[in-house]
Amino acid sequence: MVDLPRQGEGAATLESMIESRDVVGIAQWLDTCQGAEAVRTLSALSDESREQMLHLLTPEDAADVIEQLPEPQALDALGDLDPAQAARIIEELPSDEQADLLGEMDEEEADAILRALPAEDADEVRRLAAYEADVAGGLMITEFVSYPASASVAIVLDDLAANATTYTDYDIQYAYVTGDKGELVGVLPLRTLLLAPRTTPLSEIMLRDPVRVTDTMGLAELASLFKDLAFVGLPVVDSHGRLVGMVRRSGVEHALVEESDETYRASLGIVGGEELRSMPLMLRSRRRLGWLSINILLNVMAASIIAMYQQTLEAVIALAVFLPIISDMSGCSGNQAVAVSMRELTLGVAQPRDAMRVVGKELSVGALNGVVLGILLAGVAYLWKGNIYLGLVVGSALMLNTMVSVTIGGGVPLLLKGLKKDPALASGPILTTITDMCGFFFTLSFAAVMLKKLTIAE
Repeated sequence: MVDLPRQGEGAATLESMIESRDVVGIAQWLDTCQGAEAVRTLSALSDESREQMLHLLTPEDAADVIEQLPEPQALDALGDLDPAQAARIIEELPSDEQADLLGEMDEEEADAILRALPAEDADEVRRLAAYEADVAGGLMITEFVSYPASASVAIVLDDLAANATTYTDYDIQYAYVTGDKGELVGVLPLRTLLLAPRTTPLSEIMLRDPVRVTDTMGLAELASLFKDLAFVGLPVVDSHGRLVGMVRRSGVEHALVEESDETYRASLGIVGGEELRSMPLMLRSRRRLGWLSINILLNVMAASIIAMYQQTLEAVIALAVFLPIISDMSGCSGNQAVAVSMRELTLGVAQPRDAMRVVGKELSVGALNGVVLGILLAGVAYLWKGNIYLGLVVGSALMLNTMVSVTIGGGVPLLLKGLKKDPALASGPILTTITDMCGFFFTLSFAAVMLKKLTIAE
């Protein structure tokens, strides 16, 4: 009996199996270890061990490994293989994953693998890869069953029996029914199919005019549709109504998670794609340094505002306590505006051309919230130092900076979207640094004007 790795020690034991070329043990491990533990263990393997493991396994088992790996590691693993072997593994993956992986590969590597694929499969992958990743065409799979409306129940049952091995891997809930030109005309529940007389044409028992989505429908609209409908998958049609694929609920949910992760990374200044700590040190460093280097310059600019008003700050030391409060509160307001703009962009209710309308809306809420927050901070300053002018300075600065931050947070994502840039960048160094600079400037310039009245007993 094969001694399978226990929870927490899987990587070392799996490495040992690979080194001893224990194909049976590796295959049993793949069958028994699933979910997060499988992902963690496979990700912890060295690149050499993963490559050797893929060499040892059948293409079907190797495809299971590729599906478990995070995308960067899957791309590296396939890129290290001979194109012919990589093609055999790619063939075993669902069509949407084939297109995703080859679309993210180096162009030369992807072309070599495509040349090694059967011509029909290669054309299918190229067709899917031509779609944007966040539309139905880019999320759909082409593993579905369809039959002409003129076919009989007997023909369908015979086909299902003859291709049972192939269809085992399909996510079949319905059979789709098409017209003479491949257009979707109905769906056929399998229960209806099994209970119908064998001579019955599909056109008599199919459900007509089924819910469908176009291949250009966006991710937000797809998510909304699946939220309202309890379907596992929906048929996808092109602009002529021809059936081209099926988009699954699980695929839409996965894409939403990926989009959220990408947005979060971009908002924190990690650009250039997904990062894992198993990736090369220099690559990880380069992806982070891009924004960090720019951020140094932006922060020097913010600090220069303080240097300009150094004498004011030295004269009124209490201002140093309020500077970070004003910057942080304004940043929070700006991030709220960013979140609303990102959501409206996702839902499609706001477009880059709506930037001025969005800015006007944000100025209104920024002014109202700024007044309230400014009064609160002014009250704190007055209670602490007993100087109404200190309260007026910090309160006014917070009010104006809140208006600036929500304007940037609301408008910049739309402007970046219009420039084909990632709108999530607005909530990173851009928003933070500008709100810092403006907060420092408003506070210290107001203080400089009222310096004679800011006679605070320290």
